[in-house]
Amino acid sequence: MDALVWVLESLSTKAIADILVVALLFFGLSFFIRGTQAVALLRSILVVVGVVIIANLMGLDALSWLVRTSLPVLAFTIPVIFQPELRRGLERLGRAGFFLNSRRTESSRREEVINEICEASEKLSERRHGGLIVLQRNSSLEEYIRTGIPLDSEVTSEILLTIFWPKTELHDGAAIINTRGRIASAASVLPLSSSRNLPNRNLGTRHRAALGISEVSDAITIVVSEETGRISITDGGRMIPRLDARRLHTILSAIYSADRARPTTPREWLREQVENLGLERRKQT
Repeated sequence: MDALVWVLESLSTKAIADILVVALLFFGLSFFIRGTQAVALLRSILVVVGVVIIANLMGLDALSWLVRTSLPVLAFTIPVIFQPELRRGLERLGRAGFFLNSRRTESSRREEVINEICEASEKLSERRHGGLIVLQRNSSLEEYIRTGIPLDSEVTSEILLTIFWPKTELHDGAAIINTRGRIASAASVLPLSSSRNLPNRNLGTRHRAALGISEVSDAITIVVSEETGRISITDGGRMIPRLDARRLHTILSAIYSADRARPTTPREWLREQVENLGLERRKQT
């Protein structure tokens, strides 16, 4: 108890700021290495540290000496093993306007997604192939993503056309594009609309699903009719039918490209920056 009181009394504003900065760096690092082989290495390091602590507490001198002599080897091997990832991360951090360009990068990525969706929708319409594409915004769609086949692929018209080709196993369902501008899943199951005031009583399952997901979330959904080839879009429980590729691009640019859920907390902002780094790393590899 006395030791705790001494620590609290010894803390200064500078020390608190120093601790917060270190904690923030480790927090950002945790997002940066997520999904990479560095996670396994970090777990190994934590195990080694735990062994050292236990060995010191129990007075196991031989084990403690063995672990301590192994640490210099790790100091040399880590930069060698992870040299490509370290180089790319440092290059990105060293670029001028890194923080200012993050917004521009995301805007450009969203515009690319819109172009690919419009191109795919136009071809699906011409071929009379049904399609159902969901664009995630603020609301979480994880429960619907889990119902489909995970992809985590880039958004291209070729991939979307392949997904909705009638003879594939993935065409009967929705392709969900997450907030990072990647196809998170295909053949996902969406809730059907529960509204009694449907714009058309003869709406098929795809259109009812497009309305349904827009009623329970803020997602935008593009649906292509298999019977008529008509393109429609849903947002906020409303449907805009009979669109062509040009009008679809205009509407998506207005409600999706311009709409940005900007981070409201430092944690959300930091996660966005780290996700951008990870996305670029995957593209380069």
